[in-house]
Amino acid sequence: MTTLKVGIADYDEMKARTMRIARGEEKPASDDPKVWFTSTESFAQVLSSGNRELLRVIDQQSPRSLDELARITGRAKSSLSRTLKTMATYGLVRMERGEGLKMVPKVLCDCVALELPLLERREAKGGQP
Repeated sequence: MTTLKVGIADYDEMKARTMRIARGEEKPASDDPKVWFTSTESFAQVLSSGNRELLRVIDQQSPRSLDELARITGRAKSSLSRTLKTMATYGLVRMERGEGLKMVPKVLCDCVALELPLLERREAKGGQP
């Protein structure tokens, strides 16, 4: 599998970064995060211990449907569906077609690397370090 590099930036920071990139003032580095969370709280919620355990179960037991995953984990299918949709938006899982109309979750990465600047980067403001 692979490592998913994630960052944390609020909406205004992401908008400003996107505009700098669009104007050619900033070029994203190849090792920049590919997935962004809007807060450390949202990062912690999506990657809670329960959700990490869910990813482990999916990877190790390869359930063939959400119904089977619900039986294995004891979690409600509706709750699993919402959680997996959220995880899919962050690139952690993918839902694939199984037998018939069944959807099968697949884990896409085995590690997450978080980039979390603690201080504002000066080059993002005006190009001067």
